[in-house]
Amino acid sequence: MSLQPVILSGGSGTRLWPASREQYPKQLLPLTADETLLQITATRLRQLSGIEVAQPIVVTNEDHRFIIAEQLRQIGKPSNHIVLEPVGRNTAPAMELAAQVAQLDGADPVLLVMPADHVVTNEAAFCVAMQEGYAQASAGALVTFGIVPDRAETGYGYIRVGDKLGGAATARQLAAFVEKPNAERAAEYVASGQYLWNSGIFMMKASVWRRALTALKPAMAGACSDAVGKAARDADFIRVDKAAFTACPSDSIDYAVMEKLGQHPELGAGVVVPLDAGWSDVGAWDALWQVSGKDAAGNVTRGDVMLHDTQDSLIFAGSRLVAAVGVKDVIVVETPDAVMVADKANAQDVKAIVSRLKSEGKTLAASHRKVYRPWGWYDSIDMGERFQVKRIVVNPGAKLSLQMHHHRAEHWIVVSGTAEVTNGDKVLLLSENQSTYIPLGTTHRLANPGKVPLEIIEVQSGSYLGEDDIVRFEDTYGRTA
Repeated sequence: MSLQPVILSGGSGTRLWPASREQYPKQLLPLTADETLLQITATRLRQLSGIEVAQPIVVTNEDHRFIIAEQLRQIGKPSNHIVLEPVGRNTAPAMELAAQVAQLDGADPVLLVMPADHVVTNEAAFCVAMQEGYAQASAGALVTFGIVPDRAETGYGYIRVGDKLGGAATARQLAAFVEKPNAERAAEYVASGQYLWNSGIFMMKASVWRRALTALKPAMAGACSDAVGKAARDADFIRVDKAAFTACPSDSIDYAVMEKLGQHPELGAGVVVPLDAGWSDVGAWDALWQVSGKDAAGNVTRGDVMLHDTQDSLIFAGSRLVAAVGVKDVIVVETPDAVMVADKANAQDVKAIVSRLKSEGKTLAASHRKVYRPWGWYDSIDMGERFQVKRIVVNPGAKLSLQMHHHRAEHWIVVSGTAEVTNGDKVLLLSENQSTYIPLGTTHRLANPGKVPLEIIEVQSGSYLGEDDIVRFEDTYGRTA
């Protein structure tokens, strides 16, 4: 029986702003290493032996689909089962979609459901726990993994464990899920040795999960079945039916199924496997500081950083030199379009800044200056009232949509590579230092026919320069007008 990884990649990570944004959230960022959190999650089972591990199923949304596909391809873990949720409905419907997709070919694998944005520093210990979970799940149990706590944490929910299972190395009966406690209660939980943090990681056979969800949440199971039954396949993507999935109730795996198993033993046994593997959900910048490697003064740095008399701080530089002098317990995060400075003790409050940005209608909460597209990326390097300058990079063999703008004209200058330009009824090949002008209302397209990236500078001018002023006539990537 194979193990089917299911990666849930739907979070936005607002407390890791300004690095994490809605359109490019924390799981897509290289926060702890050169690889992104998504890529690290997809390779976390490489030390698992004796079990066949399938290609991952990823459940995500429309906006992140191409970035996720590309990041998985880069690490040699491509997936042809990237399931696109048209709306967010929490983790239980997401797991149900994945379970149904896993059974499309008649198989009944063991599902390992993991959030895409967690950190595990000890992969060997992680795989040992997964091995035990797999044995329990193969026998029909519904398994969750509880993190062995190293402090009295008030920011996590807890799992109360029961008796140790006969013949198991560490697996215990699942007694109860417990809400986030206050500080006094959290200390009592940790001192008792009977409570673990709720990791949000689950393992069970696809058929066992589906049977339990159908019994406990029939409306949810039915809506997901309808959504998958009417799904459309688009290359690596499975687009579930929007109307059917929108009608699906929203609930978490915990609330929908796991908490109710004690009252429904016929659905299978609830089992907890303790996990002591350097786990963190990286919920805020202080959590990232805790799990990251530090210098002799307790500092965590990334990028071009220079420190003097600085202690126990996290300094991230995204686009320029960041120097810190005579500070302690601070967080500094620099990106090309925003700088955030916080006391480490108040790191959770970054979400208040994001809320204010949203209420004031500023795009900094949603997107970076550098925006990724399926064909490459662009960086808005300057703008004014009636102009905008972009640096555009098109991947080899890729092309933008055939499009037109109602409110702006564009001037393209090739910096490097070869550009194939459709400009009205003409098709041009432009090389380095050559350019073309595209008048307002003219149908046009940019393509890279070469084997190296194409880089151009685009100068836009007009009365409105928003990204929604695009009329698409043809698109390789299936984007709508």
